[in-house]
Amino acid sequence: MNKPTEHRRDSLTIEREAADWLTRRDGEDWRDADQHTLNAWLGMDPAHRVAYLRLEAGWRAAGRLQALGAGWQGDGPPPRGYWQAPLADRSEQLLQAMAERASQPRMPRRRSPWAPFALAAAMAIGVGIAAWGWLAYNHVDVATYRSALGKVDSFPLADGSQATLASDSLVEVRISRRARQIELLQGEAIFVVAKDPRRPFVVNAGSHQAVAVGTRFSVRRDAQDLRVVVTEGIVRLEPLPGAAAPQPASLLPADSIALVRDGGVLVRSMAPGDAERLLDWREGMLAFRDTPLADAAAEFNRYNARKIVIDDPAVAALRIGGSFRWDNAQGFVELLESGFPVRADYSNERIVLHSR
Repeated sequence: MNKPTEHRRDSLTIEREAADWLTRRDGEDWRDADQHTLNAWLGMDPAHRVAYLRLEAGWRAAGRLQALGAGWQGDGPPPRGYWQAPLADRSEQLLQAMAERASQPRMPRRRSPWAPFALAAAMAIGVGIAAWGWLAYNHVDVATYRSALGKVDSFPLADGSQATLASDSLVEVRISRRARQIELLQGEAIFVVAKDPRRPFVVNAGSHQAVAVGTRFSVRRDAQDLRVVVTEGIVRLEPLPGAAAPQPASLLPADSIALVRDGGVLVRSMAPGDAERLLDWREGMLAFRDTPLADAAAEFNRYNARKIVIDDPAVAALRIGGSFRWDNAQGFVELLESGFPVRADYSNERIVLHSR
């Protein structure tokens, strides 16, 4: 029952790819390497070649109609770049084409009664193909991805990159032929970026944006604060365009972390592997190293509906280290009770920590 639907969807995809190739081939930056890639695509599937040839015929008809409407008298459409050439050059090409055409013998032809209908059909095809090509070139793939509380989810992006969302996170993705724009609206995400120097991978979060080409990094948003952790490649951290108080960009190499807080940016290098451990949440773990208990409790609260509450500043200032499963907050608190001067009151909604 699903086969006809799948066939229509595949045909539509092939048509779009063929239209995309036609618009690219008509550009001034078409090179031999592009032609080799096109030939490979045409040879992958007979359906590719059929779709391409059919659309190319309409494309040529559209080019011929445009040329006639603009005064081109040569056989076939004008050469590539004709309409961008200076007027004097176009005039010379036009005169040459008219001279060549006048020197050739012509046989009398009887006008077909179907000519007006053929012209109308060619115009319709040309307009349709031109519109299709324009839409394919300017198409923007828009998607929104969300992870639930206590869940970690990974999503493939349209450009071949991948996003892994921490608990209770939300991103909006806009990818086109010209740009890759990601908006981190909530939470934290790890991005494994497909390399494409022509389209920087930009993650907006709050007042700043992280820009990469092909790398692996995470961005975390907490109210007005921002954290960027780089595990591979280089990321450029900079204020959003149009910021009221522009600041210089910061280059973040692998094994580095940047914190944006109170309008300032703090960048520091980490020992090999330490940056990677900050992302252990994707494996269900939280890693702490000489971390205030208040910060550790906040981390657990990001993943659990049952919150850890600290009502004593002395308890909040205790420093801890180690790796713990984020789905076992009660086990974490019981460990605190056994090794620290901490007492806990348990209920279904929260765990309250006191000094002992």
